[in-house]
Amino acid sequence: MSLSIGLSGLRATNESLGVISHNIANVSTAGFKSARAEFAAVYGGGQAGGVGVSNVSQDFGRDGDVVNTGRALDLAISGNGFFMTQHNGQMSYTRAGTFNRDADNFIVSGNGSRLQGYMANEAGQLQQGVLGDLRIDGGSLPAKASTKLDFTANLKADAVAPTSVFDVADATSYNFSQSSEVYDSLGSRHVVTQYFVKTGDNKWNVHSQVDGAAVGAPQAMEFNTDGTLLTPAGSMTLNFAPAGANAMTISIDPAKMTQYAADFSVSRNQADGYTAGELAGVRFESNGDMYAVFTNGQDQLKGKVVMANFANPNGLRQGNDTTWQQSFASGAPTLGEPGTGTLGSLTAGAYEGSNVELTGELVNLMTAQRNYQANSKTISTADKMTQILFSSF
Repeated sequence: MSLSIGLSGLRATNESLGVISHNIANVSTAGFKSARAEFAAVYGGGQAGGVGVSNVSQDFGRDGDVVNTGRALDLAISGNGFFMTQHNGQMSYTRAGTFNRDADNFIVSGNGSRLQGYMANEAGQLQQGVLGDLRIDGGSLPAKASTKLDFTANLKADAVAPTSVFDVADATSYNFSQSSEVYDSLGSRHVVTQYFVKTGDNKWNVHSQVDGAAVGAPQAMEFNTDGTLLTPAGSMTLNFAPAGANAMTISIDPAKMTQYAADFSVSRNQADGYTAGELAGVRFESNGDMYAVFTNGQDQLKGKVVMANFANPNGLRQGNDTTWQQSFASGAPTLGEPGTGTLGSLTAGAYEGSNVELTGELVNLMTAQRNYQANSKTISTADKMTQILFSSF
């Protein structure tokens, strides 16, 4: 009996050594979760039968270090949850957030599995509830004609009204000027310049030009005695027809314009149009939103990462390449957006490292070595006792 008990101890210790060695080997593997061998006493007919490995559990309760890389496609999970990836119809779950873009512009893990999430339509609206492979279209972003110019400024209240008739060439005939960029339907850039001329107490005229040519009649503005805008009550519009492009109507809302004694200053000067652009890259936000980045400086929402969590993560079936698959013991996954419910948050430009504690594993290795030696000693002792027993006859 002692021989079989000692042998069971050697077998169990050997399995434990394998688990410890696997942990140490993956101390630098992204998303790796350390494991431990759990022992249980073995009995047969009420008699001690040795020891066996009853389970190998993984530590999903402790996060690995967040390793900042600056790579746009690296994602780190802090807290509960898994990335969802799919390969040949097989859904897998992983904590390794080192993703890339393949030749077909799908977001893929190191083994080619496609990251799962909600895709966005052409209008940039997420199709929530429809899970699919996250993909960045490789095409260009068409030009968008400007329709609105957000312009906010303060006109100096104690400015002196010019005495000469307005003339662009005469800087003394206007008080202030400011240029803005707008784009036509072809993506061509045009410069809108506004000239502000004080005509009396709290009263101004705004002369507008596009690419150096006057557009429309001057538009009057009047302010209240507290510096807020009195008129116009609605938007001011500029109408012009660029060569070869659609006619344009630019709306300028002066509601936030002010007239205080402070110097002339512009706090907002941005049109809503842009020129055409080519795909330059991809970026993720901490809430899982995935944007395509274009050479014209525009970002376009293309999708959103969806995460999964399980009632019993230790019930997951171990797969390959730091992945797991759903099992009966793990239960069905609960899906959601990062940072909602029990799901952890994301850190873009970083990945989660292994949660293996190397010092602890080396101590475990020494302990396993002593256990192995002790069980070997019991076998050696039992063998000597057996030899003595037979030699006595």
